[in-house]
Amino acid sequence: MDKLSITQWAEDDRPREKLMRLGPEALSNAELMAILIGSGTPEESAVDLMKRVLNDCNNNLNTLGKRSIYQLMEYKGVGPAKAVTIMAACELGKRRQMEKAEVRPKLDSAEAIYQYMHPKMQDLDVEEAWALLMNQNFNLLKAVRLSHGGISETAVDVRIILKEALLANATIVAICHNHPSNNHRPSSNDDRLTELVRKACQTMRIFMLDHIIITDGRYYSYREEGRLS
Repeated sequence: MDKLSITQWAEDDRPREKLMRLGPEALSNAELMAILIGSGTPEESAVDLMKRVLNDCNNNLNTLGKRSIYQLMEYKGVGPAKAVTIMAACELGKRRQMEKAEVRPKLDSAEAIYQYMHPKMQDLDVEEAWALLMNQNFNLLKAVRLSHGGISETAVDVRIILKEALLANATIVAICHNHPSNNHRPSSNDDRLTELVRKACQTMRIFMLDHIIITDGRYYSYREEGRLS
């Protein structure tokens, strides 16, 4: 009986689809390696080929990492490109082990947000608006520039803020923008934007930490002024 290729497998069993559905931790080492090499041979799927390679390494990734390109190419279905891909993946794994975990800025106050954003905004001659997306510990997940606008105002789409927050799995959001005039007081448009974002975040059960207006030397915080509850 002819062996089924991965493309003929049930979709739930295919490594790529399985990873997208369940995450990489749900896949075996052979399945992860099969994603890297992409294909096997007419007689053997990529997963079965990688099972055979790993079996010869006592199913130990450290042992696999010690194989040379030429040793890997001894397997039918593993040419130079696939052997190089396997070696590159093993090397990245070693380098990751040597890296320290990234330290995410903690933005739990208006002052912390100002200190983080001021260098990005102090020399701008037009308004920019940014969203700062954080986890429950106020650690920054992502800073998103929302708009780059005119001298006196910039347009912000609240839907973009919510979309980015959901994609980043953020539970806390702060927004900020600069005033090129160096007047740190909010405008009526700033007030309206703050209320729109507050209501949208409330609907999505995301905590709106603050709206900060940044100038060169000082800031205005809606929360510190008691205007966010």
